[in-house]
Amino acid sequence: MSIPSPIEYADASPAVRAVFDDIKATRNVPDVNNFWKYLARDPVLLKRTWESVKDVMSPGALDPLTKEMIYVAVSVTNGCNYCIASHTAGARKAGMTEAMFGELMAVVGMANETNRLANGYRVPVDAAFEP
Repeated sequence: MSIPSPIEYADASPAVRAVFDDIKATRNVPDVNNFWKYLARDPVLLKRTWESVKDVMSPGALDPLTKEMIYVAVSVTNGCNYCIASHTAGARKAGMTEAMFGELMAVVGMANETNRLANGYRVPVDAAFEP
């Protein structure tokens, strides 16, 4: 099986170009990043994923910085180097400082450690924590 290649704007179908144009306009960037170029190999997947990301990451009860930091935390836990880089950049753009990043990594590391300990020991959930 060959390694997939990205779809560049010049080679994109009209459906893919429409999504690329929306990404560029929404994010105020001159080009889409590699993630979108690879997803563009499947225009339906590209559009569905972009619409979901745009909806979930838009301001709501949580501000954009908090959402980006959560995304970084989950990406670290899942080991997705691409998403760690992308969303760390997004979090920095939204105002994350080095001190905030350091604390975020400390929380991610601690949560992963204690989660594994609780799972390993099969610790039952306290009644006080149940709804």
